[in-house]
Amino acid sequence: MKIKLLLFVCLLFLGSNLLAQTSYQWKTATSGGYTYKYVTNDPSKTRFYTLKNGLTVILSPNYVEPKIEFRMSVRAGSNTDPKNATGLAHYLEHLLFKGTDKFGTVDFAKEKPYLDKIDALYEKYNKTTDAAQRKEIYKEIDKTSGEASNYSIANEYDKMMQSIGGKSTNAHTWYEETVYNEDFPSNAVDKFLAIQAERFRQPIFRIFHTELEAVYEEKNRGLDNDGNKLDEAMMDKLFPTHNYGQQTTIGTIEHLKNPSLIEIKKYYNKYYVPNNMAAIFAGDFNPDEMIKKIDKSFSYMVPKPVTLYNPAPEKPLTQIQKVEVYGPSAEMVDIYYRGFAQNTKEALMLSLIRSILTNGKAGLIDINLNKQQKVLRASAGYQQMKDYGVFNLSAQPKQGQSLEDAAKLLLEQIDLLKQGKFDDDLLKAIVANKKLSFLQAFDNNNSRAEYLSTEFIMNRGTEWEKSLNENNDLAKITKAQVVAFAKTFFKDNYVIGFKHKGEDKNVIKVEKPAITPINPNSDLSSPFVKNIINAPIKPLAPKFLDYQKDISFGKSGIAEVMTIKNTENPIFRMSYRFNIGANNYKLLPYASSYLTYLSTNKYSAEQLSKQFYDIACSYSLNVGSDVTTINISGLQENFEKAVGLVEHIFNNIQVNEKALAELKSNILKSRENSKLNKGAIMNALTSYAQFGSLNPYNNVLSNDEVKNIKAEDLINLLKNLNNYEHVVTYYGPKDLNAFSADIAKLHTLPKEFTPAAPAHQYKYTSQTENQVYFANYDMVQSEIRWLRNTGVYNKNDGGTIEVFNSYFGGGMGSIVFQTIRESKALAYSTFASYVTPDRSDKDYSMIAYVGSQADKMNEAVAGMNELLNTLPRNEKTFEGAKTNVLTGYESARIVKDAIFNYYFADKKLGYNYDSRMDRYKAAKPITFDNINTFHEQKIAHKPYTYLIVASDKRVKQEDMQKFGKVTTLTLEQLFGY
Repeated sequence: MKIKLLLFVCLLFLGSNLLAQTSYQWKTATSGGYTYKYVTNDPSKTRFYTLKNGLTVILSPNYVEPKIEFRMSVRAGSNTDPKNATGLAHYLEHLLFKGTDKFGTVDFAKEKPYLDKIDALYEKYNKTTDAAQRKEIYKEIDKTSGEASNYSIANEYDKMMQSIGGKSTNAHTWYEETVYNEDFPSNAVDKFLAIQAERFRQPIFRIFHTELEAVYEEKNRGLDNDGNKLDEAMMDKLFPTHNYGQQTTIGTIEHLKNPSLIEIKKYYNKYYVPNNMAAIFAGDFNPDEMIKKIDKSFSYMVPKPVTLYNPAPEKPLTQIQKVEVYGPSAEMVDIYYRGFAQNTKEALMLSLIRSILTNGKAGLIDINLNKQQKVLRASAGYQQMKDYGVFNLSAQPKQGQSLEDAAKLLLEQIDLLKQGKFDDDLLKAIVANKKLSFLQAFDNNNSRAEYLSTEFIMNRGTEWEKSLNENNDLAKITKAQVVAFAKTFFKDNYVIGFKHKGEDKNVIKVEKPAITPINPNSDLSSPFVKNIINAPIKPLAPKFLDYQKDISFGKSGIAEVMTIKNTENPIFRMSYRFNIGANNYKLLPYASSYLTYLSTNKYSAEQLSKQFYDIACSYSLNVGSDVTTINISGLQENFEKAVGLVEHIFNNIQVNEKALAELKSNILKSRENSKLNKGAIMNALTSYAQFGSLNPYNNVLSNDEVKNIKAEDLINLLKNLNNYEHVVTYYGPKDLNAFSADIAKLHTLPKEFTPAAPAHQYKYTSQTENQVYFANYDMVQSEIRWLRNTGVYNKNDGGTIEVFNSYFGGGMGSIVFQTIRESKALAYSTFASYVTPDRSDKDYSMIAYVGSQADKMNEAVAGMNELLNTLPRNEKTFEGAKTNVLTGYESARIVKDAIFNYYFADKKLGYNYDSRMDRYKAAKPITFDNINTFHEQKIAHKPYTYLIVASDKRVKQEDMQKFGKVTTLTLEQLFGY
């Protein structure tokens, strides 16, 4: 289920005012000749404008970095799809990247007759039922599309966004919305507005049949997702009349096979009108100047009356309904209750109840199920849509536990809720933690834009004050009110879904049509695009880090201390960073898992979780392959309590044999589940190909070794962790001297650090001939990766690699995407990357990927191999890719404790300064010939290991043998257990 966060956005007051009430009221102001509305005490300083044509413009200035996040949000999604054409809104979303009569075309006058013919052919195809006739019509569609492609230019939109420094071109469709998102440097506002204004002026739905094939692929990926199948089946029962349950966003197979371009155009003309859209900007701009430019750019839009989906109310659910789904992934159980409309008191109550049940630390499910290991894992959630919400409970059973038993445990927590058996102080702690969680939310432009987009989709932005005030409203809710509501809401009125492990005999994939590759004309540019790219722009100067200035270095006892001062709010984030990990001590990851369930001589494990939640602080122990960190964060006023509590834990944890026995059982069950996860299988294949039969993925304890783990060994590791060399990092309100004095009192250090056990060093494989590693998995699609180790890290290659990746396989405008998806329609998802290691003594690797229908595997492999062997030359695409790399450096600003991450990453690569300086300087003079030489030397005509996850019922052994010698690897070989 896709989870949309409810807006709990509020301003956090310092110290004892944490729970203070704040007044949020609408006001009207005029500035720069434009009238706007705003909400008092809004931490985001957001302005809401309505232009003369009805277009909503939402501006939220934020000057942390010279970047802007954009959303064009349309209040139309799958709910407004015609009943006989589901998936239409999603189709349209894909087509809004194809250009207009001014870009995306060499000569629109010559292209248009072919497009008109394609429209007519699809209408004929749509109404024809005879299979033979349909096949002939599609041949004509394919032929005409090829002829039309002689005049179209694929990916001109992406090239423009790349040329101005855009990094996140994307879009999504959901029940009530279609949203287009971008980010771009703030010096490119004029170019950006010109692009977007043209994009929505008169979109032309060209290159349709290959994009349609990409949607087929997306549908097939959904058919391989057991969680998605379970959700669809349960939503059908939960909403028997509403489109939430009756129309999926991607549409039915029948409708996907019978699209109508005429209907898509009608949909666009009906819903993509200014009074149903919002242009949202968050970032570095002057609102008075920005609104004038936006008004000028979009004033051509003409409003129309809009009638949105207005369903009859659903009848109350009066009985339990059961859904059962089968598939190859691990079993799970979900329970769905139908919630209420957004911005209602009932919806607010369900959101609060969700946190009473699960908040990560002190909820009923957290304490009673997860902390006591009664299930493998469990959670509660609340998903809010416009008309209704969905309250869900979810659990994965542990070893030997039935789905029914797991469901019973979930429902027992509901009974405890209805009886009021939760701590009286929990409600206050929930409110405090929610306020803390959103203290820094508006520092991030992406978060701002997302919140404001949701606000517009839900209620046109007219109830922003209610969203800002939600925490104050939460604070007014009493325990008695929660109990009374729970008793009336939670009845035998739910849908329960059981996801069983087994063969799904109902899967029908979308069959591939015969498609002739189109002509992408990627070496051509329309006059519009040329003007955009050539228009002058005021350059931004990059700002690189100076670690000696940006970080304060000191000592606390024998430990190095590094601090960065937080001058914006009272939050602190600190860590103890140890240069040891699973490569040094195989038991360390298991010790970390065990820690969650341990008590001390003073507190139970449950009391420890509640104590952290009560003071709105968090701590975690994270174990990597070669680095382990203890992270602590929260309000500075609770710094001493939080750090003291962490120190107490590591010094006083006690053996709990029962907890260890449960943990061992759950580890073994999780291992079984991992073997049922196709993503985990592909990652295991990749590690096997990169390092051989003994690799980081499978060099773990055997199942027998897990069963023989001793509690004392885990406890000793945890209690002695601080005896290993580590660095203390701190981002917070205190300076170096003050923090060093504080941490010296709290953090006990030995007289000298204990030497760590040597880390296991893995040897990279050497690909001397093509080979195939195959793993069998019951799925509709095939997942294919290429891997080649290419040699040890070299500082001098950094700039070349970045430009090469940007050009070759790094996004929608890249050569790989244009060829594999746009031209040949071989995959929904594809990429390629020359991967830089994280340490100077490690190797580079070349990795490519295609996820395609199984019956397209041969074509997909041939298509990628052609690109790996011969780098297509396109100077315009190259210049855009290079410009994108340079503008990325020029607009990037590394701030706050992210500076620590860059410092440590550079140190591992052998730098004592910001390595981005070198790569930026090196990228400037790079030419296509440079990356072509790089491609020939490192990538082309070299042996590769092909990694294939697919069903042996859908791919042929003889086909894979054409790629190289085939080795079918068992799950035991891949996972090490």
